[in-house]
Amino acid sequence: MHSTLIVARMAAASSADVAQLFSAFDATEMPHLMGTRRRQLFSYRGLYFHLQDFDAPDGGERIEQAKADPRFVTISEDLKPFIEAYDPATWRSPADAMATRFYTWEASA
Repeated sequence: MHSTLIVARMAAASSADVAQLFSAFDATEMPHLMGTRRRQLFSYRGLYFHLQDFDAPDGGERIEQAKADPRFVTISEDLKPFIEAYDPATWRSPADAMATRFYTWEASA
């Protein structure tokens, strides 16, 4: 499984609006097309964390391919009033806001 974690800024009061946008988006076939297995959204003291798990290691590539889909474009635009880049000076795409995993552990089966 492959995971990505996007970090941005979000007012805590916006969490219901953001959750509603993703609920509608995830009700389409878009998560399947992107290979998304699970999406989790978190907020903490003005920060937004978007954890997305993929079955295949090419999750980032599939997201890049999905960026041209009108549904992806729409949700990206709809999120703009609620989600702000963590570092607006360096942000060009979600890839610029992805955290880097530096440790992982899993329980043995």
